[in-house]
Amino acid sequence: MSDTIRVAIAEDSAVLRDGLVQLLADRGFVITDAVGAANDLEEAVERDCPDVVVVDIRMPPTFTDEGLRAAIGLRERYPKLGILLFSQYVETRYAAQLLARDAAGIGYLLKDRVADTSDFVEALVRVASGGTALDPEVVTQMVGASRMRESLARLSERERQVLSLMAEGRSNAGIASALVISEGAVEKHVANIFTKLDLPVSQAHHRRVLAVLRFLES
Repeated sequence: MSDTIRVAIAEDSAVLRDGLVQLLADRGFVITDAVGAANDLEEAVERDCPDVVVVDIRMPPTFTDEGLRAAIGLRERYPKLGILLFSQYVETRYAAQLLARDAAGIGYLLKDRVADTSDFVEALVRVASGGTALDPEVVTQMVGASRMRESLARLSERERQVLSLMAEGRSNAGIASALVISEGAVEKHVANIFTKLDLPVSQAHHRRVLAVLRFLES
């Protein structure tokens, strides 16, 4: 599948940028662009039409949130464009804005927490395919910054664990394996989460993470 995925990379660190290019090219991805500034990414997407972009959050010139704001702008102009934020930092305000509009094709991974390159590649493929990939630490910090804590308090500890794994994009089978419980038990926890958060059950894969994204709405 990766040989059909076109990727643009925006990373100001030349070493990391080149490393990502090599990693993905070796696995059959088509690298349309690799740039070091957010404004260059916007031009690259308009010119070369990638399927997904990998974006660092803090980029030149101020190294604050240029990459994230560029991602929001790109998502508004190209709703089907996959966005994978790849950063050392969790930026809750703009990230919540990006995620709350439509979780399909959105990912947010922390550089220091990607233990295996295969995990990164899997997340990128999932995002490019319209799925979602959120690091649990990102979810934790965003939920903590949310003003909807009463709803979160209604969940049991096990339901919180299931919710976190749902946000990573894992299937019921994947959640069951991670928590060492049956798939049937996972299905019951998921149903309880939807009920407690007043969310309709949907078969669309990305809708599962609405259970998390509901907390991010302001």
